Amino acid sequence: MTRHARNCTAGAVYTYHEKKKDAAASGYGTQSERVGKDSVKNFDCCSLTLQPCRNPVVTKEGYLFDKEAILEYIVAKKTEYTKKLKQYERQLKKEKTEKAELAAAEKEANLIKFMNREKNILSTLKHSNTVPSTSTQSSVSNLATVNAKKLPSFWVPSQLPDAQKLKVEKPDPTIYCPISNKPLKMKDLIEVKWTLVNDPDDKKSLITKENRYMCPVTHDILSNAVPCAVIRTTGHVITMECVEKIIKKDWLHPLTGDKLKEKDLIYMQRGGTGYSLTNQNLEGKNERPVLQA
Repeated sequence: MTRHARNCTAGAVYTYHEKKKDAAASGYGTQSERVGKDSVKNFDCCSLTLQPCRNPVVTKEGYLFDKEAILEYIVAKKTEYTKKLKQYERQLKKEKTEKAELAAAEKEANLIKFMNREKNILSTLKHSNTVPSTSTQSSVSNLATVNAKKLPSFWVPSQLPDAQKLKVEKPDPTIYCPISNKPLKMKDLIEVKWTLVNDPDDKKSLITKENRYMCPVTHDILSNAVPCAVIRTTGHVITMECVEKIIKKDWLHPLTGDKLKEKDLIYMQRGGTGYSLTNQNLEGKNERPVLQA
């Protein structure tokens, strides 16, 4: 405790600041802290590699990816789908074979049953005159018959007597975006064109620069604090201020003069960390045991 008695934890005298300070020192309770700037992905970084994009492309939902990274992701998903599809086809073939074997076994069992019934009718008279043969003694061990091949292994869970075989479901051929979890296609990826900041006094490399890109119309510096949009037809990145004040007046491209529509503007998603997907809730939590009275 800070300045009160040990049991003086009433809300009137035990302030929120003191409660948070004591909770942090005690080691109990959930700690929450706002994520710093170093933990937030930059607006020009890939959503998969978290590194500045060399060949940036953007999806319909506004998520930025490096072209090489997103293509590797799509190829990996297609390869995974092919493997699952082959497993599913093998399962269907095995089920079809098992059904055919069951049908053949049932047919053979009916035939044997019919033949045994005919033999019993013909051999009823002969059976009374014949001397019963001595039957061979059956073995006590369960390994002497066919059961030796079906002995379960209790060390392997899949071979237990009550183990159920997992059924492979038919795979979904659709590839989903790793961030938005919406269907993703190659033709929906749009190449992005950045406008570099022309500063002759800054001799640093592009990656080490803090201000790398700007709006080609207003020349405003682009960052996570500036909402941006991508023009679908040309791939230029402009600020939302330019969209609201210039483009939406006459719906003309400010650089080429071509006509635009509402669907030609893609609003870029900013930031994104392991704690949140956007800049709306940048708070990290560390869950710890709760101290109960």
